[in-house]
Amino acid sequence: MIAPQGLRARQPSRGARRWPAPAAARLMRLELRHNAMPWLLPLAIALFGVLTYAKTLAMPPLWHVRADYTQSGLVLDFATSVAGAAAWMGSREARRRVTDLLETVARPRFTRLLASWAATSCWAVAGCVLCLAAVYWATSLRASWGGPLWWPAVVVVASMPAFAALGFGAGLLVPSRFTAPVVTIAAFFVVALSTELIVGSQSYWQISPVVSAPWDVGADPGVATFYPYLPDLSIAQLMFLAGLTVAVVAAVTGLPRGSGPGGLRVAAAIAATAGLLASGTAVALAGTGTLDAHGMIAIPALHDAAGDRPLRFTPVCSRTAIPVCLNPAYEAYLPAAASALGPVLSEIAGLPGAPVRVVQAAAIYRQGPGNHVSISLAGPVISGRPPVYRLLLPDQLGGLQLSAGQLTAALRSGAGPSIVASVVDNGPGASAAQRAVAAGLLLAARVPYRSLAAGTVSGVVAQGTPVSRSVQSRGRRGAGAGQGLIPAPVFAAALRFKALPASVRRAWLVRNLGALRAGRIALARLP
Repeated sequence: MIAPQGLRARQPSRGARRWPAPAAARLMRLELRHNAMPWLLPLAIALFGVLTYAKTLAMPPLWHVRADYTQSGLVLDFATSVAGAAAWMGSREARRRVTDLLETVARPRFTRLLASWAATSCWAVAGCVLCLAAVYWATSLRASWGGPLWWPAVVVVASMPAFAALGFGAGLLVPSRFTAPVVTIAAFFVVALSTELIVGSQSYWQISPVVSAPWDVGADPGVATFYPYLPDLSIAQLMFLAGLTVAVVAAVTGLPRGSGPGGLRVAAAIAATAGLLASGTAVALAGTGTLDAHGMIAIPALHDAAGDRPLRFTPVCSRTAIPVCLNPAYEAYLPAAASALGPVLSEIAGLPGAPVRVVQAAAIYRQGPGNHVSISLAGPVISGRPPVYRLLLPDQLGGLQLSAGQLTAALRSGAGPSIVASVVDNGPGASAAQRAVAAGLLLAARVPYRSLAAGTVSGVVAQGTPVSRSVQSRGRRGAGAGQGLIPAPVFAAALRFKALPASVRRAWLVRNLGALRAGRIALARLP
């Protein structure tokens, strides 16, 4: 039959031929458009902005500190939304009573469910990447040294498919309208409270993706600055998350009857078993992790010996009488350190035995009983010839971060007396004359009275941390001398020595410092 001339079909030109997209891509596009996660994504990002982003930017611009805190906060901010949205999508077919109808379509049930879970995971990963990019970009604008740490970021991204798999599985197993809110609440409490079970550095619960460092220490600025970042714990967490994701997805989408052909169910069983083995192995590895001397979790089976070698860097130094040199990552701290120690260093610069430099050093970490971690200077305070004073900044000791003013005050009252003590007296057994001269120098450098005893009485312990020690005289206390920490005769001699002109003090010290350190000068002989 020949069609009439007016109704003859028009053949498309060869250049206008359109190739159909693969069916899987079309299905994925439909799932991305009709997914519940885009509706919850603004809420998750808003939670991140309020709870994590603002606090992260308030921290020091150090890559390790911000990356660790971002990992912990971002996982918790997104876990509830991802698990809830996935549970809602997993129960969709049962809630809408279309399960029997969909059994008649050409695509197997496994393909439909896998596309729904993958779409939820893609939206969650996209939101996480956006938040990570915001933190890393803001950090790159202020960080003075180092580069992005990608292991914490990868753990955050890998946790999204895992939470989506758990929520999706719950929605398939219990298809109810109440499943999604229950899963949302359960995800928050499970993730948030998992860290409460961590005791010490050897704990299986460190496998939780919110744990980015030794939980006892937290986000410590002294970590991953002098030594490389150890990815041991991150590798174990990635093994756990990947295994958990594969096991849950394979179990809930490929094992039930009607999911697909028999070969698919066998492959799903093998994948679920392999995923469980990988997750169990990762948990066992996390339990063998220990706090290493550099403040990170070292897992023997995953540890690389290259991580034990110190990083090479060129320190940044001040222009004080004795240079103060810091790790370049701490360049923002240099003005405060120079302001705090400059007056003290001017008093002792050029004296026999005085340090030629004050250098920031690495800390050493030791796990104590329970959750106690001690942080101290690694090695002696004074080292080398000519002598170099090795310094720990207060922020390296963990705890709350200090502002510039607080850091200046802490260094002036802590490191200042310790530096003077290393030049003038001979430690805990310092004589009265040594204490008086040290106190006089500190008073001349405008160190607060309450800090005098730290350097003039106790000296420095072997590990390099100043030890405060309260000493009271048996008779009348020294007025204003650190609330009675220095005896009255010693304090009076210190005031006399401080009142001398700077040139006279220096000339006397140049002539008599050796005899003073040897204990051959009595208190009455001080000028």
